[in-house]
Amino acid sequence: MSEEEIRTEISDRKDDITRIEEDAAKKEAGAEKKIEGVWDNKINETKTRLDAAEIELKEAVEEADKWVKKRDKLTVEVKSLKIQFDKYMKGKDKDLKDLLISIDKEKKTKIKALDKDIKKLEKQLEKIMDEKLKQKITE
Repeated sequence: MSEEEIRTEISDRKDDITRIEEDAAKKEAGAEKKIEGVWDNKINETKTRLDAAEIELKEAVEEADKWVKKRDKLTVEVKSLKIQFDKYMKGKDKDLKDLLISIDKEKKTKIKALDKDIKKLEKQLEKIMDEKLKQKITE
């Protein structure tokens, strides 16, 4: 490979790194929206139902004599909804964390390979430059 070809290869590899970083940044920016699309409807629906159930439960407790059956029913529902809500929140957080870790690992893997190629090309370039210097010295 000539010096110019090696320089071009290095430049191409650096461009590849920039592209990978930009792709990873786009994926990271979209990661939250992707996870929100899966979880937010469930969370919002459950949160709305939970808030409404908590209000109803408070009213039922205040009028316990009239509303014993309703109070018992809502107590179970609120407990179930709280468990479901917490489960969804933890699931969303875990999925987002896993997705971001995966994106980061993919980025690092691609960059590592390109960095290895760049170092190899830089060594080749250095050898060519040394040979040219030796030729100039012998002339």
